[in-house]
Amino acid sequence: MNKTFAIVKKELHSYFSSPIAYIILIATLSLFNAFFFLIIDQNHEASLRDMFILMEFMFVFLIPLLTMRMFSEEKANGTMEFLLTSPLSLSMIVLGKYLSMLIFYSLLIGMTLIYYFILEYFGNPDAASIFYGYVGIWLEGAFFIAVGLLVSSWTRNQIIAALVSYAVIFSLYFSTSFTKYFTGSTESFFIQLSTRTHLENFAVGIITPSNITYYLTGIILCLVLTRLSIDNRLWQ
Repeated sequence: MNKTFAIVKKELHSYFSSPIAYIILIATLSLFNAFFFLIIDQNHEASLRDMFILMEFMFVFLIPLLTMRMFSEEKANGTMEFLLTSPLSLSMIVLGKYLSMLIFYSLLIGMTLIYYFILEYFGNPDAASIFYGYVGIWLEGAFFIAVGLLVSSWTRNQIIAALVSYAVIFSLYFSTSFTKYFTGSTESFFIQLSTRTHLENFAVGIITPSNITYYLTGIILCLVLTRLSIDNRLWQ
């Protein structure tokens, strides 16, 4: 695990050595803050339900921009082969890069916890439903990051990595739009495939085993496929 954490540390140092990480954090939090006050002013409810739905929509656009460089940059700079010949297993490399972005994402989500304390100060929010909502938005972001990491392992071009990530994540997010063309089991499949279906349950304070299984299965599947992609040099 020490070698995995060494990669995590290296990646985090890389993020915060450039102004991009700070620009993303400040810009995203500024948008979240503006919408938080607009939503509270409109709904007059001590709830973050609509805020979680908004966060999900924004992360659909933001996360591919964060993940597009994770492996693509290594390949473009010619450092991928050096990384693969280092005394690190492929699983350590994949897990280290994934955890580094997950920590960055968790930091971003953690900074929005102030919204709960604002609601607590002025109202009487349901702490349990807000906690479940945060669990849901964290799991969803973790899933999107795993998707972006997988796609980044397919190409050395960061723009292509971002565009393909958008295509995959958009397909997951908007899959319920296809239900009007189908009935029965196919309709149910598209409903269950949609990330919106599962996050809406978390946002209203409902956690079911199927919702957790959906995200964990997606994360594990993407990480395993990423390892196979790196092992088989699919970008070459």
